[in-house]
Amino acid sequence: MWDQIWTFLQALAAQTGAAKFWWGNAVMIVIGCVMIYLALSKKYEPFLLIGIGFSCIVSNVPGSDLILPGGLFHYAYQGVALLIIPPLIFLGVGAMTDFGPMIANPKLVLLGAGAHLGIFVALIGAKAIGFTIHEAGAIGIIGGADGPMAIFVTMKLAPHLLPQISVAAYSYMALMPLIQPPVMKLLTTKTEREMGMPPMRKVTRLEKIVFPIVIAIVVNMFFPPVAPLITMLMLGNLLKEVLMVERLAKTAGGGLMNIITITLTLAIGSTMNADTFVTFKTLEIVMLGLIAFVFGTGSGVLTAKAMNLFMKEKINPLLGSAGIASVPIAARVSHVVANKANPNNFLIYHAMGPNLAGVFGTAISGGIMLALLGVQ
Repeated sequence: MWDQIWTFLQALAAQTGAAKFWWGNAVMIVIGCVMIYLALSKKYEPFLLIGIGFSCIVSNVPGSDLILPGGLFHYAYQGVALLIIPPLIFLGVGAMTDFGPMIANPKLVLLGAGAHLGIFVALIGAKAIGFTIHEAGAIGIIGGADGPMAIFVTMKLAPHLLPQISVAAYSYMALMPLIQPPVMKLLTTKTEREMGMPPMRKVTRLEKIVFPIVIAIVVNMFFPPVAPLITMLMLGNLLKEVLMVERLAKTAGGGLMNIITITLTLAIGSTMNADTFVTFKTLEIVMLGLIAFVFGTGSGVLTAKAMNLFMKEKINPLLGSAGIASVPIAARVSHVVANKANPNNFLIYHAMGPNLAGVFGTAISGGIMLALLGVQ
Protein backbone atom coordinates (compact mmCIF):
# COMPACT_ATOMS: atom_id res chain seq x y z
CA MET A 1 0.00 0.00 0.00
CA TRP A 2 2.73 2.45 0.99
CA ASP A 3 4.61 1.62 -2.20
CA GLN A 4 1.55 2.52 -4.22
CA ILE A 5 1.13 5.83 -2.37
CA TRP A 6 4.79 6.67 -2.89
CA THR A 7 4.57 5.82 -6.59
CA PHE A 8 1.47 7.99 -6.89
CA LEU A 9 3.20 10.95 -5.17
CA GLN A 10 6.22 10.57 -7.45
CA ALA A 11 4.00 10.54 -10.52
CA LEU A 12 2.14 13.60 -9.21
CA ALA A 13 5.39 15.48 -8.52
CA ALA A 14 6.66 14.64 -12.01
CA GLN A 15 3.71 16.54 -13.47
CA THR A 16 4.63 19.74 -11.55
CA GLY A 17 7.50 22.16 -11.78
CA ALA A 18 9.08 20.71 -8.65
CA ALA A 19 10.56 17.86 -10.68
CA LYS A 20 12.57 20.36 -12.74
CA PHE A 21 13.81 22.46 -9.82
CA TRP A 22 17.62 22.57 -9.51
CA TRP A 23 20.17 24.50 -7.48
CA GLY A 24 20.50 27.17 -10.18
CA ASN A 25 16.85 28.10 -9.68
CA ALA A 26 17.45 28.41 -5.94
CA VAL A 27 20.44 30.70 -6.53
CA MET A 28 18.47 32.99 -8.81
CA ILE A 29 15.50 33.09 -6.43
CA VAL A 30 17.87 34.16 -3.64
CA ILE A 31 19.32 36.86 -5.93
CA GLY A 32 15.80 38.11 -6.66
CA CYS A 33 15.05 38.24 -2.92
CA VAL A 34 18.27 40.16 -2.28
CA MET A 35 17.26 42.73 -4.90
CA ILE A 36 13.92 43.27 -3.19
CA TYR A 37 15.64 43.45 0.20
CA LEU A 38 18.05 46.14 -1.05
CA ALA A 39 15.14 48.10 -2.50
CA LEU A 40 13.11 47.95 0.72
CA SER A 41 15.83 48.06 3.36
CA LYS A 42 18.51 50.23 1.74
CA LYS A 43 16.16 52.13 -0.60
CA TYR A 44 18.42 51.40 -3.58
CA GLU A 45 16.24 52.40 -6.55
CA PRO A 46 13.07 50.50 -5.57
CA PHE A 47 11.42 51.52 -8.86
CA LEU A 48 13.89 49.22 -10.60
CA LEU A 49 14.85 46.51 -8.14
CA ILE A 50 11.39 45.51 -6.91
CA GLY A 51 10.12 44.66 -10.40
CA ILE A 52 13.38 43.05 -11.53
CA GLY A 53 13.72 41.03 -8.33
CA PHE A 54 10.11 39.83 -8.34
CA SER A 55 10.10 38.73 -11.97
CA CYS A 56 13.49 37.03 -11.41
CA ILE A 57 11.93 34.99 -8.60
CA VAL A 58 8.84 34.01 -10.59
CA SER A 59 10.87 33.17 -13.71
CA ASN A 60 12.88 30.65 -11.70
CA VAL A 61 9.88 28.74 -10.40
CA PRO A 62 9.72 25.69 -12.72
CA GLY A 63 6.33 25.09 -14.24
CA SER A 64 5.49 28.75 -14.79
CA ASP A 65 4.66 29.53 -18.40
CA LEU A 66 5.07 33.29 -17.99
CA ILE A 67 8.38 33.36 -19.85
CA LEU A 68 7.31 30.97 -22.60
CA PRO A 69 5.99 32.22 -25.96
CA GLY A 70 2.49 33.47 -25.28
CA GLY A 71 3.25 34.18 -21.63
CA LEU A 72 2.95 37.63 -20.03
CA PHE A 73 6.67 38.12 -19.42
CA HIS A 74 7.42 36.94 -22.96
CA TYR A 75 5.38 39.80 -24.41
CA ALA A 76 6.99 42.28 -22.03
CA TYR A 77 10.39 41.13 -23.27
CA GLN A 78 9.33 41.63 -26.90
CA GLY A 79 8.99 45.34 -26.19
CA VAL A 80 12.66 45.34 -25.23
CA ALA A 81 13.85 43.01 -28.00
CA LEU A 82 12.03 45.01 -30.70
CA LEU A 83 13.51 48.26 -29.32
CA ILE A 84 10.10 49.76 -28.53
CA ILE A 85 10.59 50.33 -24.81
CA PRO A 86 14.02 52.08 -24.80
CA PRO A 87 12.91 55.10 -26.89
CA LEU A 88 9.73 55.42 -24.80
CA ILE A 89 11.84 55.44 -21.64
CA PHE A 90 13.87 58.28 -23.14
CA LEU A 91 10.66 60.15 -23.98
CA GLY A 92 9.60 59.98 -20.34
CA VAL A 93 13.05 60.93 -19.05
CA GLY A 94 13.10 63.95 -21.34
CA ALA A 95 9.69 65.08 -20.08
CA MET A 96 11.00 64.97 -16.49
CA THR A 97 14.40 66.55 -17.13
CA ASP A 98 15.58 70.11 -16.73
CA PHE A 99 18.63 70.67 -18.93
CA GLY A 100 19.15 74.06 -17.29
CA PRO A 101 22.22 72.99 -15.24
CA MET A 102 23.93 71.69 -18.36
CA ILE A 103 23.12 74.82 -20.37
CA ALA A 104 24.11 77.16 -17.53
CA ASN A 105 27.57 75.67 -17.01
CA PRO A 106 28.73 74.16 -20.33
CA LYS A 107 32.27 73.44 -19.12
CA LEU A 108 30.87 70.68 -16.90
CA VAL A 109 30.03 68.82 -20.12
CA LEU A 110 33.67 67.72 -20.13
CA LEU A 111 32.94 65.67 -17.02
CA GLY A 112 30.32 63.75 -18.97
CA ALA A 113 33.07 62.71 -21.37
CA GLY A 114 35.68 62.07 -18.70
CA ALA A 115 33.47 59.61 -16.83
CA HIS A 116 33.24 57.22 -19.75
CA LEU A 117 36.65 55.60 -19.55
CA GLY A 118 34.92 52.54 -18.11
CA ILE A 119 33.25 51.81 -21.45
CA PHE A 120 36.58 51.35 -23.18
CA VAL A 121 38.23 49.54 -20.27
CA ALA A 122 35.41 46.97 -20.29
CA LEU A 123 35.51 46.72 -24.10
CA ILE A 124 39.25 46.03 -24.12
CA GLY A 125 38.92 43.62 -21.19
CA ALA A 126 36.10 41.69 -22.86
CA LYS A 127 38.04 41.37 -26.11
CA ALA A 128 41.13 40.24 -24.20
CA ILE A 129 39.32 37.33 -22.53
CA GLY A 130 37.82 35.97 -25.72
CA PHE A 131 34.62 37.83 -26.55
CA THR A 132 34.15 38.91 -30.17
CA ILE A 133 34.54 42.61 -30.98
CA HIS A 134 30.76 43.00 -31.30
CA GLU A 135 30.19 41.27 -27.96
CA ALA A 136 32.94 43.36 -26.36
CA GLY A 137 31.31 46.55 -27.65
CA ALA A 138 27.97 45.56 -26.14
CA ILE A 139 29.60 44.69 -22.82
CA GLY A 140 31.54 47.94 -22.79
CA ILE A 141 28.40 50.06 -23.05
CA ILE A 142 27.42 48.85 -19.57
CA GLY A 143 29.99 51.38 -18.31
CA GLY A 144 27.82 54.23 -19.56
CA ALA A 145 25.24 53.39 -16.87
CA ASP A 146 22.41 54.09 -19.29
CA GLY A 147 19.97 51.18 -19.31
CA PRO A 148 17.99 52.01 -22.47
CA MET A 149 21.21 52.80 -24.36
CA ALA A 150 22.76 49.51 -23.18
CA ILE A 151 19.71 47.61 -24.45
CA PHE A 152 19.70 49.50 -27.75
CA VAL A 153 23.41 48.96 -28.50
CA THR A 154 23.30 45.32 -27.36
CA MET A 155 20.38 44.51 -29.65
CA LYS A 156 22.39 45.94 -32.54
CA LEU A 157 25.72 44.27 -31.70
CA ALA A 158 25.10 41.09 -29.69
CA PRO A 159 21.40 40.39 -29.07
CA HIS A 160 22.20 36.97 -27.55
CA LEU A 161 23.84 38.77 -24.62
CA LEU A 162 20.84 41.02 -23.89
CA PRO A 163 19.76 39.18 -20.69
CA GLN A 164 23.17 39.43 -19.03
CA ILE A 165 23.94 42.98 -20.20
CA SER A 166 20.53 44.47 -19.39
CA VAL A 167 20.53 42.89 -15.92
CA ALA A 168 24.10 44.06 -15.25
CA ALA A 169 23.35 47.60 -16.47
CA TYR A 170 20.16 48.10 -14.47
CA SER A 171 21.39 46.28 -11.37
CA TYR A 172 24.56 48.36 -11.19
CA MET A 173 22.57 51.53 -11.83
CA ALA A 174 20.41 50.71 -8.83
CA LEU A 175 23.48 49.86 -6.73
CA MET A 176 25.43 53.02 -7.57
CA PRO A 177 24.91 54.39 -4.02
CA LEU A 178 26.88 51.34 -2.89
CA ILE A 179 29.50 51.19 -5.67
CA GLN A 180 30.48 54.82 -6.22
CA PRO A 181 31.15 56.36 -2.76
CA PRO A 182 34.23 54.23 -1.90
CA VAL A 183 35.86 55.19 -5.21
CA MET A 184 34.93 58.85 -4.78
CA LYS A 185 36.35 58.99 -1.25
CA LEU A 186 39.50 57.15 -2.26
CA LEU A 187 40.32 59.73 -4.96
CA THR A 188 39.41 62.92 -3.04
CA THR A 189 40.42 64.59 0.20
CA LYS A 190 37.93 65.72 2.84
CA THR A 191 38.69 69.33 1.91
CA GLU A 192 37.83 68.64 -1.73
CA ARG A 193 34.59 66.93 -0.77
CA GLU A 194 33.61 69.89 1.40
CA MET A 195 34.12 72.37 -1.46
CA GLY A 196 31.00 74.39 -2.30
CA MET A 197 29.85 75.67 -5.68
CA PRO A 198 28.67 79.19 -6.56
CA PRO A 199 25.06 79.74 -7.71
CA MET A 200 24.42 79.10 -11.40
CA ARG A 201 23.07 81.69 -13.78
CA LYS A 202 19.40 81.57 -14.65
CA VAL A 203 18.72 79.89 -17.99
CA THR A 204 16.10 81.58 -20.18
CA ARG A 205 13.02 79.81 -21.49
CA LEU A 206 14.18 80.46 -25.08
CA GLU A 207 17.44 78.61 -24.40
CA LYS A 208 15.53 75.65 -23.00
CA ILE A 209 13.26 75.51 -26.06
CA VAL A 210 16.05 75.87 -28.61
CA PHE A 211 18.29 73.29 -26.89
CA PRO A 212 16.29 70.09 -27.67
CA ILE A 213 15.71 71.21 -31.26
CA VAL A 214 19.41 71.85 -31.89
CA ILE A 215 20.50 68.62 -30.20
CA ALA A 216 17.98 66.58 -32.22
CA ILE A 217 19.32 68.07 -35.46
CA VAL A 218 22.96 67.45 -34.51
CA VAL A 219 22.41 63.87 -33.36
CA ASN A 220 20.35 62.90 -36.42
CA MET A 221 22.98 64.42 -38.67
CA PHE A 222 26.14 63.06 -37.07
CA PHE A 223 25.07 60.07 -34.94
CA PRO A 224 22.15 58.42 -36.78
CA PRO A 225 22.66 54.96 -35.17
CA VAL A 226 21.48 56.30 -31.78
CA ALA A 227 19.11 58.95 -33.13
CA PRO A 228 15.89 57.10 -32.08
CA LEU A 229 16.80 57.39 -28.40
CA ILE A 230 18.10 60.97 -28.31
CA THR A 231 15.31 62.17 -30.61
CA MET A 232 12.68 60.88 -28.19
CA LEU A 233 14.62 62.34 -25.25
CA MET A 234 14.57 65.75 -26.91
CA LEU A 235 10.89 65.46 -27.87
CA GLY A 236 9.96 64.72 -24.27
CA ASN A 237 12.02 67.68 -23.08
CA LEU A 238 10.49 69.99 -25.68
CA LEU A 239 6.99 68.99 -24.54
CA LYS A 240 8.01 70.02 -21.04
CA GLU A 241 9.71 73.30 -21.87
CA VAL A 242 7.19 74.88 -24.26
CA LEU A 243 4.73 75.13 -21.32
CA MET A 244 1.78 74.77 -23.71
CA VAL A 245 1.17 71.00 -23.78
CA GLU A 246 1.33 70.24 -20.08
CA ARG A 247 -1.06 67.30 -20.46
CA LEU A 248 1.26 65.59 -22.95
CA ALA A 249 4.35 66.29 -20.85
CA LYS A 250 2.68 64.90 -17.72
CA THR A 251 1.54 61.80 -19.59
CA ALA A 252 5.03 61.15 -21.02
CA GLY A 253 6.76 61.69 -17.70
CA GLY A 254 3.99 60.26 -15.52
CA GLY A 255 1.47 57.59 -16.46
CA LEU A 256 3.24 56.37 -19.60
CA MET A 257 6.62 56.33 -17.87
CA ASN A 258 5.20 54.29 -14.99
CA ILE A 259 3.69 51.71 -17.35
CA ILE A 260 6.91 51.43 -19.35
CA THR A 261 8.98 51.10 -16.16
CA ILE A 262 6.83 48.22 -14.91
CA THR A 263 7.03 46.50 -18.30
CA LEU A 264 10.78 47.04 -18.53
CA THR A 265 11.57 45.66 -15.07
CA LEU A 266 9.40 42.60 -15.66
CA ALA A 267 11.12 42.02 -19.00
CA ILE A 268 14.62 42.34 -17.54
CA GLY A 269 13.93 40.15 -14.52
CA SER A 270 12.31 37.50 -16.70
CA THR A 271 15.60 37.02 -18.56
CA MET A 272 17.30 35.90 -15.33
CA ASN A 273 16.21 32.31 -15.74
CA ALA A 274 18.78 29.90 -14.28
CA ASP A 275 18.88 27.72 -17.42
CA THR A 276 20.45 30.54 -19.44
CA PHE A 277 21.77 32.85 -16.73
CA VAL A 278 23.84 30.60 -14.46
CA THR A 279 26.91 30.38 -16.69
CA PHE A 280 30.55 31.42 -16.46
CA LYS A 281 29.98 33.89 -19.29
CA THR A 282 27.38 35.69 -17.16
CA LEU A 283 29.90 35.99 -14.33
CA GLU A 284 32.47 37.45 -16.73
CA ILE A 285 30.00 40.04 -18.01
CA VAL A 286 28.89 41.01 -14.50
CA MET A 287 32.50 41.45 -13.37
CA LEU A 288 33.39 43.49 -16.46
CA GLY A 289 30.36 45.68 -15.82
CA LEU A 290 31.51 46.32 -12.26
CA ILE A 291 35.01 47.19 -13.49
CA ALA A 292 33.47 49.60 -16.01
CA PHE A 293 31.48 51.39 -13.30
CA VAL A 294 34.51 51.69 -11.02
CA PHE A 295 36.76 53.05 -13.78
CA GLY A 296 34.02 55.40 -15.02
CA THR A 297 33.51 56.84 -11.54
CA GLY A 298 37.24 57.20 -10.99
CA SER A 299 37.97 58.77 -14.38
CA GLY A 300 35.19 61.31 -13.84
CA VAL A 301 36.63 62.40 -10.50
CA LEU A 302 40.15 62.59 -11.92
CA THR A 303 38.89 64.62 -14.90
CA ALA A 304 37.39 67.17 -12.49
CA LYS A 305 40.67 67.35 -10.57
CA ALA A 306 42.58 67.82 -13.83
CA MET A 307 40.23 70.66 -14.85
CA ASN A 308 40.90 72.39 -11.55
CA LEU A 309 44.56 72.72 -12.52
CA PHE A 310 43.57 75.13 -15.29
CA MET A 311 40.48 76.84 -13.87
CA LYS A 312 40.35 79.99 -11.77
CA GLU A 313 37.05 78.97 -10.18
CA LYS A 314 37.57 75.44 -8.87
CA ILE A 315 34.86 72.79 -8.98
CA ASN A 316 34.11 70.07 -6.45
CA PRO A 317 35.78 66.91 -7.84
CA LEU A 318 32.76 64.85 -6.76
CA LEU A 319 30.90 66.38 -9.69
CA GLY A 320 33.07 64.24 -11.95
CA SER A 321 31.49 61.01 -10.73
CA ALA A 322 28.10 62.39 -11.80
CA GLY A 323 29.31 62.24 -15.40
CA ILE A 324 28.11 58.64 -15.50
CA ALA A 325 24.85 58.72 -17.44
CA SER A 326 22.46 57.26 -14.89
CA VAL A 327 20.03 60.17 -14.38
CA PRO A 328 19.51 61.29 -11.64
CA ILE A 329 21.12 58.49 -9.60
CA ALA A 330 24.74 59.54 -10.20
CA ALA A 331 23.96 63.19 -9.48
CA ARG A 332 22.22 62.20 -6.25
CA VAL A 333 25.20 60.11 -5.13
CA SER A 334 27.56 63.06 -5.73
CA HIS A 335 25.28 65.29 -3.67
CA VAL A 336 24.96 62.81 -0.80
CA VAL A 337 28.72 62.22 -0.50
CA ALA A 338 29.40 65.96 -0.54
CA ASN A 339 26.60 66.67 1.92
CA LYS A 340 27.97 64.11 4.38
CA ALA A 341 31.33 65.86 4.28
CA ASN A 342 29.72 69.29 4.64
CA PRO A 343 26.02 69.48 5.69
CA ASN A 344 25.80 72.94 4.09
CA ASN A 345 26.93 71.60 0.73
CA PHE A 346 24.16 71.06 -1.83
CA LEU A 347 25.55 69.82 -5.13
CA ILE A 348 22.48 68.20 -6.65
CA TYR A 349 21.69 71.01 -9.11
CA HIS A 350 25.34 71.38 -10.16
CA ALA A 351 25.75 67.60 -10.43
CA MET A 352 22.83 67.38 -12.86
CA GLY A 353 24.95 69.20 -15.46
CA PRO A 354 27.61 66.50 -15.90
CA ASN A 355 24.98 63.82 -15.24
CA LEU A 356 22.94 64.95 -18.23
CA ALA A 357 26.10 65.42 -20.27
CA GLY A 358 26.85 61.78 -19.50
CA VAL A 359 23.70 60.76 -21.37
CA PHE A 360 25.07 62.38 -24.50
CA GLY A 361 28.52 60.94 -23.78
CA THR A 362 27.10 57.41 -23.72
CA ALA A 363 25.06 58.11 -26.85
CA ILE A 364 28.11 59.40 -28.71
CA SER A 365 30.19 56.43 -27.53
CA GLY A 366 27.47 54.02 -28.62
CA GLY A 367 26.99 55.81 -31.94
CA ILE A 368 30.70 55.77 -32.74
CA MET A 369 30.91 52.10 -31.76
CA LEU A 370 27.98 51.15 -34.00
CA ALA A 371 29.37 53.21 -36.89
CA LEU A 372 32.89 51.71 -36.61
CA LEU A 373 31.48 48.19 -36.50
CA GLY A 374 29.30 48.85 -39.52
CA VAL A 375 25.97 48.56 -37.70
CA GLN A 376 23.07 50.85 -38.57
